[in-house]
Amino acid sequence: MPTFFVYVFLISFVATLVRSTFGFGESLVAVPLFSILMPIEVAVPLSVLMSVIVALVVVIQDHKKIDLGSAKWLIIYAVIGIPLGLLLLIYGNEHWIKIGLGGLIILYSVYSVFAKSSIHLEHDSKFWLFICGFLSGILGGAYGVNGPPLVVYGNLRRWNAKQFRATLQGYFLPVSFVGLIGYFAKGLMTTEVLKLFAISLPAVIPAIFLGRFLNHRLRDGTFFKYVYLGLLLIGVFLIADTAMR
Repeated sequence: MPTFFVYVFLISFVATLVRSTFGFGESLVAVPLFSILMPIEVAVPLSVLMSVIVALVVVIQDHKKIDLGSAKWLIIYAVIGIPLGLLLLIYGNEHWIKIGLGGLIILYSVYSVFAKSSIHLEHDSKFWLFICGFLSGILGGAYGVNGPPLVVYGNLRRWNAKQFRATLQGYFLPVSFVGLIGYFAKGLMTTEVLKLFAISLPAVIPAIFLGRFLNHRLRDGTFFKYVYLGLLLIGVFLIADTAMR
């Protein structure tokens, strides 16, 4: 049991550091690694609770850097997709959905690293906001993995590292809160989840501030290369871990 708690603490620190540095990704780290030693129905709500804390602190720190227009529409469209994600979490085939998700993450990451994207949005696009927001809501409701569609939109808009981090937290704060309400309604926010969340907090808080320090030192030209490399590694791990079960 002590080893298990240490494992939760360390994963919480690493996942939060990734999220605070890049603006997303703690669920892409935490959910697969948590799910090695706990059910997915525990790992996802735990990750979302961590997400709320990270987003709250970052929004307080850097609210002036948030692209409010983009965040508003991403939130609206994500809320539409969250109920579908909850249905996937409860009734879907976890094995094949996770493999499919990992495959999509890998394909998009490889494409983004090596291809020269010709699409660049000078201003917000309702079409892309809907696609990215809706898919983010579905993935967030099912597995707490909102990030990949948001990375797509941030890249299309050419946000810099600071703006990307702050805007995503402006999105994550209300969307994660809506997700928590859904988990409560479905009986997934158990005493076990809350206990593990309490264990994670001493790791989460310092990781938030360390991540902000690192984010402010990333050069904008290489920022998304690091982001996509991280996505690629997570996609590979997600498929490998699922296939071995």
